[in-house]
Amino acid sequence: MFPRCLFRTTLLTDAAHHAAPHRSFVTTHRSLRVTSSCIQKQFRNLSNKSDIEEVEPKLPEQKRTVRSKFRSGHLESIQYPHQKYYFPVQPTEATPEVEAMEKESSEKLSHAGLGPEPSYQNVVGGYNVFHYDHEFQCELTDNPRGGMLPGFQLAYETWGELNAEKDNAILLFTGLSASSHAKSHELNENPGWWEQFIGPGLALDTDKFHVICVNLLGGCYGSSGPSSINPIDDKPFALSFPLVTVADMVRTQFKLLEHLGIHTVEATVGSSMGGMLSLAAAAMYPERVKKVVSISAACRAHPTAIALRYMQRQILMADPHWNGGNYYDGPFPVIGTKHARELATISYRSGPEWMQRFGRKLTPKGPGGRRTSLLPDFLIEAYLDYQGNKWCMQYDPNSLLYISKAMDLFDMTGTEVTMSQSGAINQIQCPVLVMGVQSDILFPITQQRELVEFLQDAGNSEISYYELNAMYGHDTFLIDVPGITGALKGHL
Repeated sequence: MFPRCLFRTTLLTDAAHHAAPHRSFVTTHRSLRVTSSCIQKQFRNLSNKSDIEEVEPKLPEQKRTVRSKFRSGHLESIQYPHQKYYFPVQPTEATPEVEAMEKESSEKLSHAGLGPEPSYQNVVGGYNVFHYDHEFQCELTDNPRGGMLPGFQLAYETWGELNAEKDNAILLFTGLSASSHAKSHELNENPGWWEQFIGPGLALDTDKFHVICVNLLGGCYGSSGPSSINPIDDKPFALSFPLVTVADMVRTQFKLLEHLGIHTVEATVGSSMGGMLSLAAAAMYPERVKKVVSISAACRAHPTAIALRYMQRQILMADPHWNGGNYYDGPFPVIGTKHARELATISYRSGPEWMQRFGRKLTPKGPGGRRTSLLPDFLIEAYLDYQGNKWCMQYDPNSLLYISKAMDLFDMTGTEVTMSQSGAINQIQCPVLVMGVQSDILFPITQQRELVEFLQDAGNSEISYYELNAMYGHDTFLIDVPGITGALKGHL
């Protein structure tokens, strides 16, 4: 058995680093919120414009078009709102009225109360965009074009001031489907997905730290992914976008740090998939990461989680409107995306919480009295229906396929698939905070204990380990503010 808590405050130090210059750009986007009904319209005549800060080199003024294209290693044009999942959804008989469905399921739950829920917004603005204008080789070469991307872009947001030495940055990694909008700010005042954890005096204290959060490579909230435009044929990549790994996502974000002149980070922080990314960053760049925080994550994907994500992908791809990933100019795969999210929701929460919130309670009677059917009769069914309806138009289905697969491939233990060539977990020798939740069924507490054991076996003696006795399951990292904050502030 390992000790309950081992911790000391020794920090690693690194020499100053001067990154080679990159031909790149940073674009700042103002905030705009789009509802699912807006997404169901054609976005062919977007007229708003963005403020573009050209970093290097300076280009002549050009006409701005809806799409961003890489031509000969530079960004040709861009127009606000520049958001990768403006799907021209064409409602058909097989495409339900999503807003009506969401309203109906919400009404069924109204008297029961929704309980604590994470804050996920349909974020399409208020972020910066880093454009990397060089070819990027992905880890998996048995991919379209050998896994080579012609370049990439990353959407990111920041909070707190970067000090003169540029050594107070915290790199906050997101989960599978989150955007870079972790916290509200003047360019986007909507609540972020970690709203209560970032700010003056909070877990990630912006009086001390400069917090950076990036939308993942493969995502659809401003970063390059399957819905991005392929410069070869001027159409969305779809499945011609190469499969990406956790290591690829980390490498792209460190390209951003180099562009910002940040050599070392005070800490990498992440929960769920973000916790995997946080660990990977410390293993891949041990001289550049001073501390690590991994919450509700693991050092390798386990069979149950792989099986759940596999079924989500199969459900999504079974929707005929998915069309082999080529739905961007046709009907949107609403039903497959909705049901995939419903299955995911089951793994995000816990049985004890649902027993307390819903039990076996039935939905309200209709005008003509109760009519038992195969439609939602129980409140828990209505809750899943609500979650699916609310989310299904907020995310690119292909991004769900790609990023969930990257989670499945993740393995730092040196056995197979990815990152095994470096004996990755053995490289992590800085202070590490590992947190788990006793009610988590997606990343059960045994996986955090396993992670601690692997770190100890690798010789790391600076490990803090905490188990949270919360009933919210995997989503606890989004909800339990006191529990998460206390451990984070103590570690940082």
